[in-house]
Formats: sequence, structure tokens, C-alpha cells
Amino acid sequence: LALATVLLLLSAPHPALADSARTLCTIRDQRIDESSGLAASADRLWTMNDGGTRLRVFELDWSCRVLRTIEAGIDPYDVEDLARARDGTFWLADTGDNGLNRSTVAVERLRPDGSATLFRLTYPDGPHDAEALLLTPSGQLFIATKEPLDSNVYTPAGRLSATRPTPLRKVASTGFLPTGTAGGPVGTAGQVVVTGGAVSPDGRTVVLRTYTDAYVWSAPDGDVAAAISSGQRRRIPLPPTAQGEAVTFTPDGRSLLTSTEGVPAP
Repeated sequence: LALATVLLLLSAPHPALADSARTLCTIRDQRIDESSGLAASADRLWTMNDGGTRLRVFELDWSCRVLRTIEAGIDPYDVEDLARARDGTFWLADTGDNGLNRSTVAVERLRPDGSATLFRLTYPDGPHDAEALLLTPSGQLFIATKEPLDSNVYTPAGRLSATRPTPLRKVASTGFLPTGTAGGPVGTAGQVVVTGGAVSPDGRTVVLRTYTDAYVWSAPDGDVAAAISSGQRRRIPLPPTAQGEAVTFTPDGRSLLTSTEGVPAP
């Protein structure tokens, strides 16, 4: 796992260069071999592995040293992303569906004490593979799909239920073209599929990433769907990594943190 800070430079007219990044730290713990989601506070980082047979979040300090794990007895299908709410609760996106054969996907709520709840979700238009979870400060969830060249964004159509699936509704979509940015496991194809996402702590900035680039939208009124639908975004080439799937904001909202699968990685 590697974590790197990337200045957003939101007022700049052109994409920030990948070499504007610096390595924050490197995780060498063999238990974290598929970092797929990130969250951050002033003195902690959190990450989780892609997939797995048990909900487990790793808590790290800012030198990437593992301090503890938070676990729950839920066997997820394919966890792909992570977000942390203001109250310290973690939300995990159990939304991976490479074979497009899941009748439901899920999000899991994991509290710091290890208690957890699973909420099943259904798409209105058939199965999708999705690796990006967006969580606003007010607690609204969005899932961004991983279709090549496009990403569709969905949100629960009603209150989440632990006893029956909650329908999703489509609220936005955005497209991607090849960028030529190096990195990722699948060449040019990795430049046009979404692998992670996040909302800034103040709710006014949204990011979706591919294996190679980050796309940043301004949402001054906190409306994530409207921001993504506007098409007004900035692209930030990310440092080349083997399989970059996670992104989050620093607590001040001024920088991005990214990670990649594999141990170790810059």
C-alpha cells in the first residue's frame, strides 16, 4: 500500500502534474495486500482490503504503522471502497460485481466497537460493477459504477433497511476518455474506469478516480449529483502505481490521499 498527497490546486487552469505528489508513507504489513479504500483524520488513516471473508478495517498512524483492526462477523461478497462518517462510523461499499450477476449489492455500517449492520440495495436497471462510494457530511450515500468510459451514480431512493433491500435511483452520470497517464494493471482501459471516490469533509468538493487520474468537481452547495452532472471538473494525473483503487481527502480538504494494491508500494 502506498499513500501519496496530491495538491488539488483547484484554481489552476491545467491539470496538476503527477510529480507534484509526494510519498506520505509506505505500508509493509502483509495483511494489507489489496488496499481498496481510504479514510483520514488529523492523526489516523484507515484502509480495507478488496474483497475478503470478514469486514475488517485497519487503523494506521500517519507513518503507515498499523495500530489496530476493527472487525465484525459479516462475510461480505466484494468490498471495494470505504468512507468514514462524522461520528466515526465506517461505511463499506460491498458493491463489486465483476460478473454482473448479483441481484443485490450492499453497504455495511461498521462502528468503532466492531458492531455492524448490512443494508442490501437494488439497482433500477440491472447489475453493475461499482468500486466508488461517496458519503456526504449529512450522511447521504452515493455509488459510482465502473463501466468503461462512463460512470453512473446512484443513491438510495429511501431510508436504508436492514430487513429488506432498498431501491437505488440514478442521479448522475459522467464520462471518461483515455488520458495517456501511466499506471494501472490494464493499460489504456484503466484510464477510463472509476476505482474509488470521496467527498471532502466540508461537503463542497467531490473526487472520483480511475487507475491513473483523479477528477475533481466543486459542489459549493453540497449537491453531489448536480456537481457531477454539470461536467465542470478538473483532472489530476496521479503518480503511477500498480493498481490504484482508493482516494480520500485530507482533513483540511486541500489535498488528496491515494493508495494502491500490493505490498509494499510507493
